[in-house]
Amino acid sequence: MTAKSVDSIVEEIVDAAYKIHFGLGPGLLEPVYEAVLAADLARRGLAVARQKSVSFEFDEMLFKDVLKVGFLVEGRVLVDVKSAPGAANTDPARIQTCLRLANLPLGLLLNFGAAKLKDGIHILANTFDCAGVAALQTKVA
Repeated sequence: MTAKSVDSIVEEIVDAAYKIHFGLGPGLLEPVYEAVLAADLARRGLAVARQKSVSFEFDEMLFKDVLKVGFLVEGRVLVDVKSAPGAANTDPARIQTCLRLANLPLGLLLNFGAAKLKDGIHILANTFDCAGVAALQTKVA
């Protein structure tokens, strides 16, 4: 079996998010959306790791399992779930830093608190080039 492309993984995540937002509606707590989304993605055959710990090295010091990310899908796409009206409490900069530290290509910030989910979906790419930074090495635990 061939590995799914990042694009197809994102497509599955967004499709599941729309289904959940339509079915449950906005206003529930974040853990509810996280649990339902993780279960739906697993049912679709995607590997999901919730509350994943990330270790990284900086300035020749190892920081083991100090950074928690919402969850990883297929070990390649970071997903952070929020449930805040409007754009409050959503932090794209934090997601991009997590992508860089975990050496992941793409992240999704899903705000189920938005009245229309299309306004709450943010797809973020890891645009950091690590080639010239010898002190930064990452490992997803």
